[in-house]
Amino acid sequence: MEDWRAAVEADLDRLLGSDGDDPGRLREAMRYAVLGGGKRLRPIMTFAACVAAGGDWPAARPAAAAVELLHAYTLVHDDLPAMDNDLVRRGKPTVHVAFGHAEAILVGDALLTAAFGALAPLGPRAGDAVAVLARRAGVAELLGGQARDISGAKPDSLEALERLHAGKTGALFAAAAELGAVCAGADEELRGRLARFGMAYGIAFQHVDDRDDGDHPALAAGAGQRIVELGAEMDRLLAPLGEQAAALRALAQRLR
Repeated sequence: MEDWRAAVEADLDRLLGSDGDDPGRLREAMRYAVLGGGKRLRPIMTFAACVAAGGDWPAARPAAAAVELLHAYTLVHDDLPAMDNDLVRRGKPTVHVAFGHAEAILVGDALLTAAFGALAPLGPRAGDAVAVLARRAGVAELLGGQARDISGAKPDSLEALERLHAGKTGALFAAAAELGAVCAGADEELRGRLARFGMAYGIAFQHVDDRDDGDHPALAAGAGQRIVELGAEMDRLLAPLGEQAAALRALAQRLR
């Protein structure tokens, strides 16, 4: 996984090259938002899913970079005063604090645009990859989850909480896993299997994060049981894939 993390860091640095004109410090702010921090879990999942689907992990490099660029865009926009109004991200001032509110909006827009551009090297598989990322990142899933979050209505049931988690967190992990399968040339069944794994992982990931932060205490007992159930679901989804899915199993084990 360290090789994968190094590969995506190199690709992000290249894609966000600082050469050329930099109006309003936009390029600088994009690099500030993306580089030098983050666990890179989503691109790692893309690489792991590509291997699980029988592919060679370098084939997934464009998709891994795209997933991380899109993730970074969501963080920049979520941090804005009109959204979550966060002042610190990964131990440093958020983009709107460091560069200004208007610049942060442009940074998010630019990173979203760059994410889809990063898929172009996939050639004949680029169309499928664009469709996956657009569907997962759109109003039905990721943006819909953020809309629910900022509506002010607190989840009053485990079902409502998981609907929120599926949009805000699960959708992009599902995209990451399915994109890995696309890069491996997998069929529809395997793409769907790995997408379901990514969604289960994302929901469990957010339950674990809530538990560690003490969020949603009234739903904590049910969420704890769901972490166990989602872990079992991930095991079932990966069982037919054998040793090829070892990296995905390792990621899932970290949530136990």
